[in-house]
Amino acid sequence: MLRTGPLYHGGVMVNYRCTAACRHCLYACSPGRGGGYLGREKAREICGVLKQGRIGSVHIGGGEPFLDFEGLLAVIDELGAAGIALDYIETNAYWARVKTARQKLERLLGAGVRALCISVDPYHAEYVPYGRPLLLAKLCRAAGMGYFLWKEEFLPALSGLAADRIHSRGELQEALGRAYIRDTAAAYAIGMGGRAVNIEEEYARRRPARELTDEAPCGRLFSTGHFHVDNQGWFIPPRCTGLRIPLNEAVRGLEPGRYPVYEALAAGGIAELLYIARREGFAESEEGYASKCNLCFHARAFLAARGGFAELDAEHYAQSLEYY
Repeated sequence: MLRTGPLYHGGVMVNYRCTAACRHCLYACSPGRGGGYLGREKAREICGVLKQGRIGSVHIGGGEPFLDFEGLLAVIDELGAAGIALDYIETNAYWARVKTARQKLERLLGAGVRALCISVDPYHAEYVPYGRPLLLAKLCRAAGMGYFLWKEEFLPALSGLAADRIHSRGELQEALGRAYIRDTAAAYAIGMGGRAVNIEEEYARRRPARELTDEAPCGRLFSTGHFHVDNQGWFIPPRCTGLRIPLNEAVRGLEPGRYPVYEALAAGGIAELLYIARREGFAESEEGYASKCNLCFHARAFLAARGGFAELDAEHYAQSLEYY
C-alpha cells in the first residue's frame, strides 16, 4: 500500500485567493480564485490528521492568509490546541498600513505567532508596491515580531523603482533587464509548476516527448519535506501541484486503484502516465516540451479537463495556464 512516511515539514494553505497572480506561483493563486477560507472545523480535522502523521510544526500560507484575519486567528488557535507549532505565516504585505498593521501584529503576538515570511521580489512588485513589505518589516521590528523577507536579495534591484506603486512587466524589464523573469526564476530556484510553467515555456528550449519519457518513478509524490495541505484537506506533494490525495489517505495509505494517475507516476513515471493519457486521447505536442515535468503537467492537465480523476485538480491546471 502506498503511503507517505512521517510528516516532516509542511504548510497549511488557508485559501487559494490572493491579491496577486504572480508569474511564479506554484499554486496558481489569484484574486479570482474561489474555494473559500479554511474554517475552524476543517482546520481541527486537518490538525488531527497532521498529529497522526507525527508532524511537529507547520507554516501557514495561501493564497493570502490575511484576506480573512479572523479566520487566520481561528486556524492559529486550532494548531495550538493540537500541539502543532507554527513556524511562520506567509504574506505579501498588501495589508501593511501603519495603524491597522500594528493592531494585527499585536493580536498575532497575543496568539503566540512569532514570525512572518514577507514576500518581496520582482514578481510580487507587479501586484504589491515593494514599499509595503519594507513597511511591514519595520512594524514587525517595532512590535517585536520576528520576520524574514523572501527574498531580501532582490531589494537592490528593486531599489531603483518607485516603492509606493506597482510596476508593469515593461517597467520591470526596463529597470531590471529584458530577461528579468528568467533571471528571477533562476535566483529563486523555483519549481516550474503551477503558473511558472509559462515561464519555462517562454524561455526554455523544447524537446520531443520521446526524449523526455522514461519509467523512473516520481520520487516527490510521497515526500514530506515540504508538502502542503490545502483548505479542503488535500495533501499536495512538494512541487507537484495539481496532484492531490486526501491527507488522511496519504498518512494511512492509498487503496489500490482509487487514484490511477498518482499510482501510475509512483510506479512507472512519465511512461505510465502517458499510457493512461494516450488511452484517453492525449496527443503530444509537435512543438515539444520544456522539460520532463512540463510534459507531465500537460498530460495531467489534459486528463483533468477530461474528468474522472479525483487526484487531479482541474481548476489548478486551468488557472495555471492563465498567464498575466
